Amino acid sequence: MISTKCLLTAGVLLVGIVGMNRGSQAEETASLKKVFKDDFLVGTALGTRQIAGREAGALELAAKQFNSITPENCLKWAEVHPEADEYDFEASDEFVEWGEANGMFIVGHTLVWHNQTPPWAFAGVDGKPLDRETALARIKTHIDTVVGRYKGRIHGWDVVNEAINDQGKLRTGPVGTWPNRGEPWHAAIGDDYIEQAFRMAHAADPEAELYYNDFNEWYPAKIKAISELVTGLKAKGVRIDGIGLQGHWGLDYPTLEEIDTMFTEYGKLGVKLMITELDVSCLPAPDSETGADITRIVSAGPGQNPFPNGLPPEKQEELAARYAAIFQLFEKHRDKIERVTFWGVHDGQSWRNNWPVPGRSDYPLLFDRKMQPKSAFEAVIGTATSE
Repeated sequence: MISTKCLLTAGVLLVGIVGMNRGSQAEETASLKKVFKDDFLVGTALGTRQIAGREAGALELAAKQFNSITPENCLKWAEVHPEADEYDFEASDEFVEWGEANGMFIVGHTLVWHNQTPPWAFAGVDGKPLDRETALARIKTHIDTVVGRYKGRIHGWDVVNEAINDQGKLRTGPVGTWPNRGEPWHAAIGDDYIEQAFRMAHAADPEAELYYNDFNEWYPAKIKAISELVTGLKAKGVRIDGIGLQGHWGLDYPTLEEIDTMFTEYGKLGVKLMITELDVSCLPAPDSETGADITRIVSAGPGQNPFPNGLPPEKQEELAARYAAIFQLFEKHRDKIERVTFWGVHDGQSWRNNWPVPGRSDYPLLFDRKMQPKSAFEAVIGTATSE
């Protein structure tokens, strides 16, 4: 099996020369992947426009700063398998080829999820509800085709995404929208659909690492449920290599104590831990929800878009302090953490500009809309223990 911390040696020289002529400021900027090289991989999510080279400078910045990549959307079911007899691998092929050329640890995201899955996948035969046999056959065909295409090239897969609710229960029922979204795979197959998906993914590529990925994993009920899920799969001999801990967080949630406890508890399971979708919103929360359900939409109220033209200095420093505190915890638990992946290269790319309140301007990443490092970047660099 390829080690996630040893894969990148061959790509160091190649990525090191990227952007050498981009100006003295770019050359002087520290590199996340270098300062954390002895601790964990540092990754980013690439959008389809970036993968296609249609955003000047984005790939150069990604090559300089990161040593792992995840696709934002191009490997989600709706994009790569829009119709039963139709696959579109153009963007995902480019994604994998770029990752290989730049020595990246490549992650596939995601195989089984109730969102961004086309309606045909959940449709029953002859107007009847989707049955177990048909659902399992569709998942197997999808996994065999997609994972099989990149066998030995994509190094790890988010096999199942967001299957457990905040109360620590498996999501059930037909697909819906916030707050009653369902899980049609569970409705058709039953409690073992997660087990079946992991078995299929392992069969499609026995060398690839396999992960369960979710948000709000610092909630006590989810810690208990996900721990039981992982323990149960391992007891059955099902391969599961790690847990993806989505980091869609805010300036004041989760607390540092909650993050610390999350790492401590999941660290008892003997699997790798990854922060998979890190971004820290700088905007006021419209309600008490802390999740990342993409179907959730909230109307803009007074004061909900306070920084349309840029983040003021005091907020920049607040964001920097928050990121520093978070990365200090990452360093504390670096013996458990395999990878930290930011959900986007720069602020302008971030999904949080439009979620859950459409049209807002957010500033949740380390690089601004001009792809320049923010004070948060310097704060993160300052936490590194590597030379």
